[in-house]
Amino acid sequence: MIRLSGLLIALTLVSACQKAEVAEPAAKYDSVVRCGAVIDGLSDSLGGETYFGIQGQRISEILPDANPSMANATLVDLRDYTCLPGLIDMHVHFDGLPDYADDYTIFLRKTPDDLRRLSEELAKIVLDAGFTTVRHVGSYMVWLDRDLRDRIVAGEVVGPRIRVGGPYLTIPHGGGDLYIPGIDDSEIPDYYRAGVARGPDEFRARAQQVVDGGADFIKIIASGAVFGHGSDPGAPEMTREEIAAVVEVAKAAGIKVTAHAHSAESIKDAILAGVDSIEHASLGDDESVALAAKHGVAFSMDVYNGTYTDEVGVANGYAEEFMQKNTDTTEAQRIVFEKALAAGVTLMFGTDLGVLPHDLGAKQFEIMIERGMTPMQAIKSATSVPADHMGLQKDVGALDVGRYADIIAVRGNPLDDIRLLQQVDFVMKGGTVIKTSAEATTDAGKP
Repeated sequence: MIRLSGLLIALTLVSACQKAEVAEPAAKYDSVVRCGAVIDGLSDSLGGETYFGIQGQRISEILPDANPSMANATLVDLRDYTCLPGLIDMHVHFDGLPDYADDYTIFLRKTPDDLRRLSEELAKIVLDAGFTTVRHVGSYMVWLDRDLRDRIVAGEVVGPRIRVGGPYLTIPHGGGDLYIPGIDDSEIPDYYRAGVARGPDEFRARAQQVVDGGADFIKIIASGAVFGHGSDPGAPEMTREEIAAVVEVAKAAGIKVTAHAHSAESIKDAILAGVDSIEHASLGDDESVALAAKHGVAFSMDVYNGTYTDEVGVANGYAEEFMQKNTDTTEAQRIVFEKALAAGVTLMFGTDLGVLPHDLGAKQFEIMIERGMTPMQAIKSATSVPADHMGLQKDVGALDVGRYADIIAVRGNPLDDIRLLQQVDFVMKGGTVIKTSAEATTDAGKP
């Protein structure tokens, strides 16, 4: 009887094991992305074949080859592609098209709903171009960027992750004021002029309104805009005291300030007033570059846009004033870029999407390399470098465990030909495939 009981127990255990083998194991990952090569945004070299295990919206594991832990996960097969982190553009606007530079009265004919719908369309275009995170550096219509950000987070709109700055902080008829020659200020809706101020006290109050409105950072116009009527990019607009008042409010709230500044004088004023980054810097001098390096102030320079404006501005009817200012600042800005790179200034990718079509941002990479960056430096300027600057290094900017599964892919090696990034074949944001080519396959089953 003892021997028979032992046999029955053994048969029972064998049966249980057979049932366990038949049972479908639970998937460890929601999906697995297989990449033929990888630029991770952190290292200085191209990585080989890599598998990214994705759980929820984030990368949960990175493996060099397929293994049983990937069983039953959805496989996204990019074996013929180079994968990169989703790109970051630090100078985006969603409230207008390049054509609007021809006639600013179009803003008087557009309703808030018109501009909201336009912003949603442009957000999808930017995401499809491979930019999964953007810094929205202000809009004429107050809080268009915040509302778009919140709708994207809620899943109501498809678009990139957005850091918002709210309304431009600018002086009356300055580079961020919707000033139109021949149109009285009283005819401009108040929501277009929410950031207009004069004097430290007024700017302090405006800055607090921006903070209270939910901004991720604050944008000021320290000197005139190229596409602004009656303004001179070389003429300072906000005083150092006014800028310092804004910085004071921002620092108390724990957020950063970026300054639109062209002239050397306004760049230096902004840096000494405590801003964290400078946009454009096209007319900077050696002293302002050295000051930026000394104080750890980053530059975001749109070194491609001048080419686009030069090519299409006359045909599109851009004002002669705008065309001349574009000529005055394009080459000058590229020279400052070279000097800033040599001086060790932190350079962040920022193409002024608002004065060129929103799917052409990646054309800037080519200019950055022509002016001294290595391809890897240029890619980092649009991935890990801006992520660090914005304090998002735990979330975006690199293909790393714990960060969002924001992955783009191109066929070929962008380190050999950076122009490949002008046509991104595959876009994934937070583990969700947004765009894919016919060759990139998605299958259920073992990798």
